[in-house]
Amino acid sequence: MRNCCLWRSQVLADRLLIRLEETMSTRTIYLSKLFGLYFILVALPMMIHKQAVVDMVTALFRDPAMMFMLGLLTLVAGLAMVLAHNIWSGGALPVVVTIVGWLALIKGVMFLLLFSADASELYLGTFHYSQLFYLYMAICLVLGIYLTWGGFRAISLIL
Repeated sequence: MRNCCLWRSQVLADRLLIRLEETMSTRTIYLSKLFGLYFILVALPMMIHKQAVVDMVTALFRDPAMMFMLGLLTLVAGLAMVLAHNIWSGGALPVVVTIVGWLALIKGVMFLLLFSADASELYLGTFHYSQLFYLYMAICLVLGIYLTWGGFRAISLIL
């Protein structure tokens, strides 16, 4: 009897979650698909070529001009996402898309504020980029799969 009630409550919760997740704005759906596919298509090749990626990132952090340009581009991308999609309700997918935008904005500001040596120490030293490389790529891949799956299964809400 108890298992039956647990099963029914789980089914009800799943239906409510699906309902919240399935109907959302076209902007959320588009950004979810865009960033989900981007994360997947970037993470997979990076995982295959770990040492080359670590060497490139290390060289990037040691070049102040490249860090400045990367900071500008990341800042613009983050600002565009935050201004276009700052939605903190309506299910997990819109909130995750919003968090991705805020993280891009914060990353862009940090790249512009930190000098190359500081950024290099933060990302390569403090965050142990080389040692935890596969963990970071796995997070990126899982996030990409979630965003892509959520974006392609959602139903657009005409606003």
